[in-house]
Amino acid sequence: MEEMNDLEIKSILEKAKTIAIVGASQKPERDSHMIMQFLIRHGYEVIPVNPAFTEIAGKKCYQSLHQIPIHIDIVDIFRKSEDVKPIVDDAIAIKADTVWMQLGVANDEAAKTASNAGLKVIMNRCIKIEYNALISS
Repeated sequence: MEEMNDLEIKSILEKAKTIAIVGASQKPERDSHMIMQFLIRHGYEVIPVNPAFTEIAGKKCYQSLHQIPIHIDIVDIFRKSEDVKPIVDDAIAIKADTVWMQLGVANDEAAKTASNAGLKVIMNRCIKIEYNALISS
């Protein structure tokens, strides 16, 4: 599977309106929380997904991607690499456009599954870093 280039990533970020954060945290020091706040500040509709919470940062938190009642453009994954496959399966099932595995998260098998199902796949990259490099610049 080929890695996305900067133009492709920029296009994904520019077209996206809704981002589900799988593994969102209520803890302000966690990357998932900080990046969620960053994305909200930059105009995205951000939907936290974590079965442990009902609300994060004033947003309704869902237990799974299946419960979200609107289309998701990007599923942003903050989970261990070995835990990604079922999340990717859910992203395919809800017809998300893109699966984004955060920096430090990579699962080639899950990426191939997503790509074969027609989803765009970004692995081992931080959505905030890419936004700052490609959109803010």
